[in-house]
Amino acid sequence: MPKINLSAWFFKGFALAALVGSGTFAYAAEAEVKKEAAPASSPAAPAVGIQGPVAKVNGVSIDAVELRRATKVLLRGQAAPAGQQALVDKQALEQLVSAELLYQAAAKIEVKDLDKQIDAKLAQGKARFANEQDFAKAIKDLEMNEKDLREYTRRDLLISKFVETNIVPKIKVTEEDARKFYDQNQDKFTRSESVKASHILIGVDSKASADDKKKAREKAEKLRKELAGGADFATLAKDNSTCPSSQQGGDLGFFGKGQMVPPFEQAAFAMKPGEISDVVETQFGYHIIKLIEKKGAESVSFKDALPRIEEYLKGQKINAAVMEYVAEAKKSAKVEILLK
Repeated sequence: MPKINLSAWFFKGFALAALVGSGTFAYAAEAEVKKEAAPASSPAAPAVGIQGPVAKVNGVSIDAVELRRATKVLLRGQAAPAGQQALVDKQALEQLVSAELLYQAAAKIEVKDLDKQIDAKLAQGKARFANEQDFAKAIKDLEMNEKDLREYTRRDLLISKFVETNIVPKIKVTEEDARKFYDQNQDKFTRSESVKASHILIGVDSKASADDKKKAREKAEKLRKELAGGADFATLAKDNSTCPSSQQGGDLGFFGKGQMVPPFEQAAFAMKPGEISDVVETQFGYHIIKLIEKKGAESVSFKDALPRIEEYLKGQKINAAVMEYVAEAKKSAKVEILLK
């Protein structure tokens, strides 16, 4: 896989794309996971003490709560660097103004089955959470309720449709463009050594008692003996593993160095295809690893890389075109910045 994620692009300044749909859910779901995995840190505190409108776009107000949401998403829930909160607020507000200009243009178009599309997008986002309670807490942390989220989603879908209809058809990426990018970024089109593995995890908290850890290890050792006796790995994974990969028989797919915790990585890369490891301890518990396949380092051919390069370059051009549209719209818009 290339070292850069060619498929991961978004519209810079397209604030709603970060706040609604997959963006809000991704931020909120990630925040929930981090609470379990990381020590507490000082949260972002955008627009502290500010109430009411922070800007107006053609007479439409942008409220301080929207700025707080935008800043929180922009910072991924972390605190702004020392002395930089005002700058972050300004950047977030610029994105909100751009999004409002796009929305005002998008609101004029008609989208078929819009309510159904909103329902589908909301359902997809909710699926990121373990349960309804986690979902409710996450949107509450963004000072939102489901009605707010539905409205943001509606706006996002309309803006997306506007971009798809009015901007995307004008964007062209030639093979010459792609070849030039490939030739100028050879270092990004290499695949490092990777392995495909499955595992069974008997999870136990790193802070658990010695007795709980002992019981977890004993269970892992018992399963390892069953595998040595001919038991099916995928079946044991489905029945015993505490990792979500258990649903796929423990299959983790391919991964390269640096993607797994060190003890797991060291064990996996030291094995030969078909081998099953002894019990491996990590901070997550006790693993039994089965190596499925191993691939050496190799270059990605232009032919293989072409679809992703085209997608990336198209994204870059759409990004530039959206920003150009917003800049032009600002010339005839009445934009009032009220944030001091």
